[in-house]
Amino acid sequence: MKRILSTASTEFRIALRNRWVTIALVLMAVFSLVLSLAGSAPTGGLGVDRLSVTVASLTSLSVYLIPLLALLISFDAIAGEAERGTLSLLLAYPIAREEVLIGKLAAHLAILALAVLLGHGLAAGVAIWSDQSAVEGLPALWRLSWSSILLGATFLGAGYALSSLSRRPSGAAGLAIGLWLGLVVLYDIALLAAIVADNGGWFTTEAFPVALIVNPADAFRLFNLTASGATAAAAGVGGAADAIPLWHSLSSILVWPVAALALAAAAFRKVTP
Repeated sequence: MKRILSTASTEFRIALRNRWVTIALVLMAVFSLVLSLAGSAPTGGLGVDRLSVTVASLTSLSVYLIPLLALLISFDAIAGEAERGTLSLLLAYPIAREEVLIGKLAAHLAILALAVLLGHGLAAGVAIWSDQSAVEGLPALWRLSWSSILLGATFLGAGYALSSLSRRPSGAAGLAIGLWLGLVVLYDIALLAAIVADNGGWFTTEAFPVALIVNPADAFRLFNLTASGATAAAAGVGGAADAIPLWHSLSSILVWPVAALALAAAAFRKVTP
C-alpha cells in the first residue's frame, strides 16, 4: 500500500503540470455552468425540478467529455515513460507492475474526480440559487458524479492498455482517439442505423438492449437518465432508458472499470523497458 500511495503521489504532482488537467478542470466548470444556466427552460413541460433537467444535460456532456479527458490523461502513462527511458528505472524498484498501474489510476482518477465535482458543484449551486425546489435533484446529481468517476476509471484503464500496446506516445494517442470515436460516437450511429434497417425486428427487440449495456458509455447514459427522472429530455439512444432495467446498466458501470484495469495489467506485463 505504501508503494501504491508513493506512486500515486508522484503521478498526481506530475499530472497537475499536464495541460490536459487544466483543460479538464476548465471545460467541466464552464460547460456545467452553462448547462445549469440554460437548464430551466423545459422544466415546466417535463414536470421535474430544474436540477434534474440539468442532470440530463450534464449526462449528455459527460458521456462525451469524461472518456475523452480520461484517454488524454492516460494515453502516454506507459508509452511516455518508455520513450523517456524512465520506465526501466521505475521497474527496477521493488514494486509490482500492478501496483504501478493502481498508483497511476489513483492519481489520474483523483484529477478527474476534482474536475467532475467542481463542475457538478457549480451546476448545483446555480440551480439551487435560482430555484429552491432544485434540491430534489441532488440525489440524481450525486449518482451522476460517482458514475462519471467510474466511467473515467474505465477509460483510464483502456488508455493504459493502449499505452502499453503501442509503446510510443504518438501511436497511443491515435489509438485513444480511435477508441473514443468508436465507442462514444460511431457506436450509437451504427446502432441507430441498424434499428432503422431492422424495422422492428429481432435486432430492435432482442439485440439492441444488450448492445447498449455492453458499451460503458451507453450504460452510463442509460443509468443516469433513468435515475434523473428526466428521460423525456433524452433523444436518440437515450430514449431507451425507460425500457431497460436500472440494474442492468448499473452492473455494466461497476464491471467495466475492473475489466479495463485487468486488460491494462495484462498488456503492461508484456512491456519490456
